[in-house]
Amino acid sequence: MLTILHIRDFAIVRELELSFEPGFTVLTGETGAGKSILIDALALVLGDRADSDVIRHGCARAEISAGFALKPSHDAAKWLKEHDLFEDRECLLRRVIETDKPSRGFINGRPMPIQMLRELGEYLVDVHGQHEHQSLLRRDAQRQILDDFAGLEDSVVTLAGHHREMQSLHERLESLKQQTADREARTELLRFQVRELDALGLAADEIPALEEEHARLANGAELIEGVQAVTQAVQEDEELAVSRQLARALNRLETLAQYDPQLGEIVALLNEAAIQIDEAGGRLNHYLDSLELDPARLQTVERRLSTVHDLARKHKLKPEELPAVHARLRAELDDIENYDVNLGKLEENLATARAAYFKTAKDVSRRREVAAKKLTRAVSDEMQELGMPGGKFELVLTPLPEGEASAQGLERVEFQVSANPGQPARPLAKVASGGELSRISLALQVVLAGTGRIPTMIFDEVDVGIGGRVAEVVGRKLRALGQARQVLCITHLAQVAAQGAQHVQVRKRAEGKTTLAEAAPLDEHERTLEIARMIGGVEISKQTLAHAKDMLTRASA
Repeated sequence: MLTILHIRDFAIVRELELSFEPGFTVLTGETGAGKSILIDALALVLGDRADSDVIRHGCARAEISAGFALKPSHDAAKWLKEHDLFEDRECLLRRVIETDKPSRGFINGRPMPIQMLRELGEYLVDVHGQHEHQSLLRRDAQRQILDDFAGLEDSVVTLAGHHREMQSLHERLESLKQQTADREARTELLRFQVRELDALGLAADEIPALEEEHARLANGAELIEGVQAVTQAVQEDEELAVSRQLARALNRLETLAQYDPQLGEIVALLNEAAIQIDEAGGRLNHYLDSLELDPARLQTVERRLSTVHDLARKHKLKPEELPAVHARLRAELDDIENYDVNLGKLEENLATARAAYFKTAKDVSRRREVAAKKLTRAVSDEMQELGMPGGKFELVLTPLPEGEASAQGLERVEFQVSANPGQPARPLAKVASGGELSRISLALQVVLAGTGRIPTMIFDEVDVGIGGRVAEVVGRKLRALGQARQVLCITHLAQVAAQGAQHVQVRKRAEGKTTLAEAAPLDEHERTLEIARMIGGVEISKQTLAHAKDMLTRASA
């Protein structure tokens, strides 16, 4: 979930920092106050295109940071782990836009291409109401939503595995058949390549170990000299060693602690530091004992690395890819040398893999069909409550042409919707109204609350064209959705705002000839005044205040 957003010199924001809580947060403010600036800033830090026009007038650069708390099992955490960027359940994104340089992006403090921010952003935040940020408009996301709703996650993983095996066997079979004509020449080449790689005998994890050993041996003299100097500074210098200076300081402080017990805690901390320093000194000495210059071993490692890199260049690949290529070439040689046996075996294995794939695929198709009907009814029912009477949601499953079976199954999945009675259902991506799209998204998310993958949802324009009872229903739905996910909503309606667990107000203020936007969370009294403003406008009467208090009381109950 989003935990913090920091904005500096962006649009009309000088500097702003907001902390966010789990649950349902509402953002309110007068028209033109700058509520959308927060969403625009968040979109930029999530990889949107940047233009220097967004930099506040008179400034050289704008900077936006967003912090997220993540569970290790979350898709975003898995993405970070795959790219070696995961740091203890936290993720900090930063974007810098400058007037005379390309914009820069950072993930957990490391510079990254903007495309990487965009990829990660798709796992972190889903903005409902603006087409370009809406994950529900993507076909793969629609299929994933249906599969999550149907409880098909494991089956789809299994299906993809069967498809990979089927494709691999099919390619091997076709390759074997095509190689029959020039089998002798190919066999000789393969035998030579396999003998060469057999002689190398490179293990899958050997290169990092070799490179580490080479770095240590090649820099042995520098390591010995440097570690000796550090050991001297930490422990062995009779007068200036850190351990000895700390011991003297401790003795002095222990004497002083007799006069003031408050120093006791500091004495304890320094004692712990002394233990750590002694431990470090011991380890440095142990490291020095184990370190030795070995020119013969260095030559051996260098020859080994040189052979590895030569063979990698010969095969036109990275050194770490050699073991996999070795295995592939050996399998191909085995296929050719045992053509008749292997041809029959491959055909048999391919038939088995195809049978396993289609058995699983047909089961997935059947369960998708059942789930699609349930999801269609449930979302259509929600749409009626959300100010779209007669609106209808349809989940269309289109069989793939014969011979085009995919890793995801035998059909394409598409969300279609008819926003008004009598209108034909159209793909969700072609729904014109932002407000309608937001409410359809809300209907879907309410039904899918327990299966959603993206932890933070932002609803923009969700209250366009509604009011009264429907607005209160929308607010209650958002609040309920906030029990399962983090929900942020920009709203102009008091009925929706009253349902928020956290309330942030955005406002403008003039400073000389400059206009600035500010945002801050509201306390109970401030919130009552803001709800009253939303109900009654500029003049707030006692009746309006009473109405606002009543709305907040009923919402919290």
